[in-house]
Amino acid sequence: MTTAEYRVSGMTCGHCEMSVREEVGEIPGVTGVDVSAATGDLTVTATGAIDDAAVLAAVAEAGYTAAPAA
Repeated sequence: MTTAEYRVSGMTCGHCEMSVREEVGEIPGVTGVDVSAATGDLTVTATGAIDDAAVLAAVAEAGYTAAPAA
């Protein structure tokens, strides 16, 4: 299992979290998505390597912006 952390901006509520969770969860290999509108934190767990570009694109598809956590 691998994990990657991101910062998401623009989320304000549980519906925002659900949208991000659904989009990121569709990425092949992703087994877990933990997201918080309150903190902007997104943690992705996968069976193999996590493609940052795919995660960022999925977050954008949900209507938000993200960047890898520093």
